[in-house]
Amino acid sequence: MAAQILDGVATAQRLRAEMAREVAALRERGVTPGLGFVLVGENPASQAYVRMKKKACAEIGIVSYDYELPATTTQNELLALVHKLNTDPAVDGFIVQLPLPRHINEDVIIAAIDPHKDVDCFHPVNVGKLCIGDTDGFFPCTPYGVVVLLQEYGIDPAGKHVVIMGRSNIVGKPLANLLVQKRAGANATVTICHTATRNIAQFTRQADIVVAAIGRPRTLTAEMIQPGAVVVDVGINRVEDAAAKGGYRLVGDVDFEGVKEKASWITPVPGGVGPMTIAMLLRNVLKAAQRRVV
Repeated sequence: MAAQILDGVATAQRLRAEMAREVAALRERGVTPGLGFVLVGENPASQAYVRMKKKACAEIGIVSYDYELPATTTQNELLALVHKLNTDPAVDGFIVQLPLPRHINEDVIIAAIDPHKDVDCFHPVNVGKLCIGDTDGFFPCTPYGVVVLLQEYGIDPAGKHVVIMGRSNIVGKPLANLLVQKRAGANATVTICHTATRNIAQFTRQADIVVAAIGRPRTLTAEMIQPGAVVVDVGINRVEDAAAKGGYRLVGDVDFEGVKEKASWITPVPGGVGPMTIAMLLRNVLKAAQRRVV
């Protein structure tokens, strides 16, 4: 029997409706949540991501503040804007869209962001809080989205073996940190596989839950999982397809058609983890705004 779908679109819609009510309650108390977007250069993918995030903000009543800078912007000019946003009371959180032009040091920019406004959870302070299980900080959007999506469908990682394919600072490592914490929605045994792992399949076949986040299309195949495994696909890759609009289509890191016949649950691409990432960004902004009331 084919796997059931972990529907990120439907889950994100429900969460956005819930957050819209919370935003309305904040507005009644005189607090309007605000999210800043800093975009340097004209990277088409970055522009598309920002448009999606801004649209989601508008849907639930979060105000967007846009800062579009030319690719020639200097590091000091960008730092000056970051400091401005750090002290702007109308901006509860902001994101500096990555990647930045090569002449700007991303680590320097991230370190300059006020941790209380770091809704992407890239600042070392928030990363440190994540590692020690301190819920006062923000949770990284994509890993948090994976955890919440599993919870939505009653899939409890507690006591289960989760294998994460990928060790990036954006998905792999923070997701591992979230899942090993001793709390509801976590408490799992976690293995991280990466490019230096020998015979990844020997680990993925042992997993109750497999998370693919390696950035290579259709890498996880049916032969690499055990029957009934839960498969979460974080990847999003463009592959050529003459029959598709624009000459390409989007696929994940999982061979969806093959794996769905063996897994118990699986996320589609698109429509799985992507919408959850944006929903968790909104949740982080809402959390920052609620602190103003407190």
